[in-house]
Amino acid sequence: MLHQRGNLIVVSNRLPVVLSHETDGWHVEPGSGGLVTALAPVLRDRGGTWIGWPGTSADGDIESALTSLAGKIGYSLVPVRLTPNETAKYYEGFSNEIIWPLFHDMQSLCNFDPSYWNVYRDVNRKFAEVVMRTVGNDDFVWLHDYHLMLTAKYMREMGFKGKIGFFLHIPFPPLDMFLRLPWRAEILTALTECDLVGFQTMRDRRNFVHCLRAILGGANYCGRGQVCGLTTEHREFRIGAFPISIDFGYFSEKAHSDEVAECAWQIHANLPDRQIVLGVDRLDYSKGILHRLDAFKRLLARRPELQNHVSLVQIIVPSRRGIPEYGALKTRIERAVGEINGRFTQLTGWIPVHYIYRSLEQTELIAYYRTAEIALITPLKDGMNLVAKEYCAANSEESGVLILSEFAGAAAELGKAALLVNPHDVVGVAEALHTALSMPLEERRRRMGSMRQIVRRHDVFWWVDTFLRAAFAKDLSNFPVIAELPT
Repeated sequence: MLHQRGNLIVVSNRLPVVLSHETDGWHVEPGSGGLVTALAPVLRDRGGTWIGWPGTSADGDIESALTSLAGKIGYSLVPVRLTPNETAKYYEGFSNEIIWPLFHDMQSLCNFDPSYWNVYRDVNRKFAEVVMRTVGNDDFVWLHDYHLMLTAKYMREMGFKGKIGFFLHIPFPPLDMFLRLPWRAEILTALTECDLVGFQTMRDRRNFVHCLRAILGGANYCGRGQVCGLTTEHREFRIGAFPISIDFGYFSEKAHSDEVAECAWQIHANLPDRQIVLGVDRLDYSKGILHRLDAFKRLLARRPELQNHVSLVQIIVPSRRGIPEYGALKTRIERAVGEINGRFTQLTGWIPVHYIYRSLEQTELIAYYRTAEIALITPLKDGMNLVAKEYCAANSEESGVLILSEFAGAAAELGKAALLVNPHDVVGVAEALHTALSMPLEERRRRMGSMRQIVRRHDVFWWVDTFLRAAFAKDLSNFPVIAELPT
């Protein structure tokens, strides 16, 4: 539980708001998503503040609009103003041209521009300055994700004596990958200034310790559970594995709503007499979309009897539109879709791949979750992948099959009931699709029921509560070992 005397200070790259500029000034609406859903009640009940970039560099009285919204949502919102140059080099540059590809095992895509590092340090210092103007020493500061790996260091230098937690939402790489980072020692040293460093899986936690020992010297464990102490030459702190999750109740209840049922009926009517394979991804090279399309093409070629009886619905949410690599990836995906449809489409009206490039409203997305017999979730590397958990939560009839990459963090929890695949093995993925398409209903229900029970028990509220308990617990023996894949 959170310390009774202090408030919760959440710090993330972006504020949980949506801003729009009207003729009478800035208008702000609360954002959506699992993190907001989970943390908002804690902030509201305990008293707290969310600090982050408002998403714009434009001038204007954003502070007044945020203050007005704070009165409605029950907690404070504090902006960190960034210049266009800072956004370009800290966010688009260091965060997403270095850390994102490196931590996803794609070092060939890294651009190790030294100027990115300088601005990344400056922006992390700026975040620390804003936090220090807001926080008291009894407050708990919870830093989120790879954009803010140096912030704790600057807070300590500025005199903060209170507790700091950090959670990494993406994978932490193995030693041989992390060594490629020129600023590896500075980042590790900064993370040790936190009182609790959290990761998605035990594997990520283990990678972190290996890097710490190799780069900074000895680090000794204290405890063997989900959360344990770690002692270095200069500091003692805690590390733990906290698999992030979703609001299971929301997705499960929404799947039963009339609007979702009507939308699901329309999907069935437009895709009659066939099983639907569903892919849902943000546009990113880590998601393995091209590999997935190749596997589906091979399935249709090797199993011609499935033609006319199965369709892949691939939903891609636009992302980072200004970055050339993402535009090139979109072009390659659309070319691959065109090649499959050009080769296999038949006069009966059957189209093998239905390609949707836009953000979907929640009702439509959950209708696809409810309708699809198979979810094909095959990232090349993913910290968790909440789409897999959303699909399970919305699959209230428990008749769906989840095909899941063994390199997604969700595989550590769901791997015994999902069909695990290596996304690089496109023949193996094609065979997993065939297995899923022919799986008996009894087996489908057994597997899906098991996964739904896991997601229900370990929902996003459990995630928040477990992290906060780990930060303040005097005794770590109550945190068991989390099951994980063999390595």
